[in-house]
Amino acid sequence: MNRRLVGAATIAALILGFLLSLQVQTQKSVDLAEQIQAERLDQIAGVLRSLQDENARLSEENHYVASELERLRGAGGMNPLLAAQLEQLKIQDGTIPVQGLGVKLVITDSGPDVTVLYPVNTDDLCSIINTLRFAGAEAISINGQRVVGSSSVVMSGNATILINSVPIGRVGATTYEILAIGDPDTMHDYLSRLEVFTLKQAGMRVDLTKEEVTLPSYKGSYYFDYASRTST
Repeated sequence: MNRRLVGAATIAALILGFLLSLQVQTQKSVDLAEQIQAERLDQIAGVLRSLQDENARLSEENHYVASELERLRGAGGMNPLLAAQLEQLKIQDGTIPVQGLGVKLVITDSGPDVTVLYPVNTDDLCSIINTLRFAGAEAISINGQRVVGSSSVVMSGNATILINSVPIGRVGATTYEILAIGDPDTMHDYLSRLEVFTLKQAGMRVDLTKEEVTLPSYKGSYYFDYASRTST
């Protein structure tokens, strides 16, 4: 009888120990997820303010340089420094294709060998964009669409994701290729810590590599109904 009691107590102790260990590991995962989410929120707020200021500055510079370039062309001359400055502004506002060292992030959330808790949505893509910008990305594209200051990432209907008003895929049925130019080590580190972990936790297949990438130009237009250059 005593042996039976000892055996039962031992089994109960082992089960209790296992459950306690499982609880500790689960709590650690929850705490890490909450920390990552808090870092994301801080990033989004900071990047949004920075992008708004940068977009206004670039728009003002672009307008001024383009006006000066047209004036010089009309006068039969071309200032090399002004032309070079305009080229830099075109790179910054995304209106020309660019290439350089950076990262490639490929996310697969569907397929016979992929089981996910939830597919990639617009919030995930916006978070990745913000993380890349926070890491100093100079240019970003998603599935062939260049992401610029005025780009929107929205859902059309129940399943179609649009960037720059162009469909890039359907929720739960698309592989996402995200390219970014900038410091490969910094962007790789930020994405690994703040995005890749969360995506893999949701069951997605994620491939992140450092390589030279080529990004297309932004095909849309810039419109400013209310903003204009100040007189000072």
